[in-house]
Amino acid sequence: MKWTKVLCFSLLIIVLGGFFTPVMGYDLAVTEPSELKGNISNWVILDARPKSEWQKGHIPGAESFSWENYTRTDENNIRYRIWPPKKLSVALGNMGIHEKSPVVVYGDADESWGGEGWACWVLLWIGHQGPVRLLNGGIQAWKRYGFPLTKIANQRIGSQVSYTIRIRPEVRATASQIRKQGAAMRIVDTRSTLEWLVGRIPGSVHITWKDFFSGKERRPINAAEMKMRLKSHRIDTDSSIVYYCTGGIRSAYVWLVHQLSGLPLARNFEGGMEAWKRTGTR
Repeated sequence: MKWTKVLCFSLLIIVLGGFFTPVMGYDLAVTEPSELKGNISNWVILDARPKSEWQKGHIPGAESFSWENYTRTDENNIRYRIWPPKKLSVALGNMGIHEKSPVVVYGDADESWGGEGWACWVLLWIGHQGPVRLLNGGIQAWKRYGFPLTKIANQRIGSQVSYTIRIRPEVRATASQIRKQGAAMRIVDTRSTLEWLVGRIPGSVHITWKDFFSGKERRPINAAEMKMRLKSHRIDTDSSIVYYCTGGIRSAYVWLVHQLSGLPLARNFEGGMEAWKRTGTR
């Protein structure tokens, strides 16, 4: 009886939610532009592109949530560090978002530097309980369908809510963890080839983040391609994998593609090479 209920629930999710990939209890998946357009009032939408791009035109109702505006240079002079969780919770609450809100995130990969992946990673890291969806094909796909854009900002007066933080440490890697456990990890550098040649974390494997999306709409590669990409670099998909870049933005995009592929949980090295260099490890 128990397994029958689980099976029925899973089938119901597939029917109602389209392509659905549960990740360690997280409700994380992709959604198509047509699905969002037909049900847009039921979602909170986050635009992960630079705010200047959001101002030029965005999906109606979308809030700007670019990594450029929610990272800072921390007390150790490490750049691109994510805002403290409490400050993030206030910012999300000011957008009318609480921990169970259904959220769709979109970007354009290149201009956003994979910021759509970073936004999804942030939500899961701070313990988001509601569904999180990546808009497949991003703003490019939305435009291709001829769906509307607007320059009008939302009026959120009186809409502030409380966002409850429940940190999930299992999705984040730190420099100290890599120093202590590095031999047991497969560490993947997602930066450009030039950045990789200039300096990298010892023992890391290089796969540029641009290998994880394809086509004019920069859609994330599918599960089979993801597994092939890792195996071609002799990375066991069952191993403990950590992705990193300069500050954790591009690597968060790769982390998202990894999770959408149904692979075992990976981690994003938030802080990346900036944190690695500042902690005295090269």
